[in-house]
Amino acid sequence: MLTAWKSMWRMSRGYRLRPWRSPYLRWRLETYFGVHAEKLTRQEFCRLIWRERKRIKEFFDWAEETRAAVGKTF
Repeated sequence: MLTAWKSMWRMSRGYRLRPWRSPYLRWRLETYFGVHAEKLTRQEFCRLIWRERKRIKEFFDWAEETRAAVGKTF
């Protein structure tokens, strides 16, 4: 779970206290879950994150593995 939090921290840069307003996270939610995130409220964001927590963790784990592999290669 620490990996997920570290990834979320990096992705929400500039919007850490309000991650539902992050353009990058909105884009990710739209492409990964197919929701319209333009008008996503805090409650909807939290509900979506909670409902999809397993898939989100899997994505963050994959992203961290990819990040580590690229970091080791270069």
